[in-house]
Parts: sequence; C-alpha cells; structure tokens
Amino acid sequence: MSDPDMKIEAFFDEAGKWRAELAALRAILLEGPLTEDYKWNSPCYTFEGGNVATLWGLKESCALAFFKGALLEDDEGLLTAPGENSRSMRMIRFTSTSAIAEQKDTLRTYLDRAIEVEKAGLKVEFAKDDLEYPEELADKLDADSEFREAFEDLTPGRRRGYVLHFSQAKQPATRIARIEKAAPRILQGKGMHDR
Repeated sequence: MSDPDMKIEAFFDEAGKWRAELAALRAILLEGPLTEDYKWNSPCYTFEGGNVATLWGLKESCALAFFKGALLEDDEGLLTAPGENSRSMRMIRFTSTSAIAEQKDTLRTYLDRAIEVEKAGLKVEFAKDDLEYPEELADKLDADSEFREAFEDLTPGRRRGYVLHFSQAKQPATRIARIEKAAPRILQGKGMHDR
C-alpha cells in the first residue's frame, strides 16, 4: 500500500473515534486550493508544494494543525501548541462535528491566512542553539566523528527531537542507553519518528 491516495483513504477509513470529525475537516480543507498528500502518517495539505496543514486523530480530540501556526493571526484565540516544546505548529482541537460546522467560516479564514503565509514565503524564526546538549551526548559526539557528522547533518528539527528525548531521562545511564539505541537511526540520517 505505497500509493499516497490509498494511504490517505486508509487513514480516514481507520480513523475510529474521530472518523466523522476528521471527514468534516477534510471536506473544508479540500474546498480550497490545497493539495492533499500523505506525509508523517497523516494527511497533509499543501499549497504549491509548501506544507500548510495536517489532520490528527488524538485520544481526547481530533485536530486541524497548521505547520506555521505560530505566524498566524489568532484573533479568535483558537490556536494552541501541540506540546510544550512546539515552536512552529499550532492546532485547533475538536470533539464534535457540530463544533466544526459552527467554526467552518472561521476555519476557512485561518486556512486562507495559512495559505497567505506560504505564498509570502514566511518562515518561523527559531532561536539558534537554544537547547543544551546533555553531557552524555556531548561525550558521544566528541568520541565518534562519524556519529558527530551524521548528527550535524540532521535537520535542526530532528536534532532538536533527539536532544529533547535524550535530555528528558533523569539518569545518566538512561541517557546513554537512549543515545546508543538512537545511534543507528542517526547514522542513517533519520529522525526519531521517521520510517
């Protein structure tokens, strides 16, 4: 099942608890100039090749997420960060089709804003070197030049994901184990969640 269209259809067919809500959000997304694709195990909506939005089925809700949501005007106060370490992505959560129907015009406005951000070529500015590498990672980078080169070749987001994952461990032995377990993926140029 490598065809993106088949993967998209499977995503919606297997959506479970939020099937109707995700279908309602999909209908709104497809009314405009966005192209539907399948990336990162979810439907992704692009404008002229640039990622604009994605849909997620979560435990307590489903969500319409904007890749550059931090740049969007949020006069309705609907946008939230998916997690405490999210710097760019913002999302709007839903738990019913009626809530989606009530917000339909607002969602279209937010989508138009997201498309305008993409058209303008705007980028979210990230602070450089804002994460401190755990000592165990620094030691591994110093001791293994192949690992250092592979780690530095990762995208900033992939490096950040690994640093956050390694740093969250309280014990040095756990940090070392996490680094060793991730090393083969890093040497292949993959992020933590890449296939």
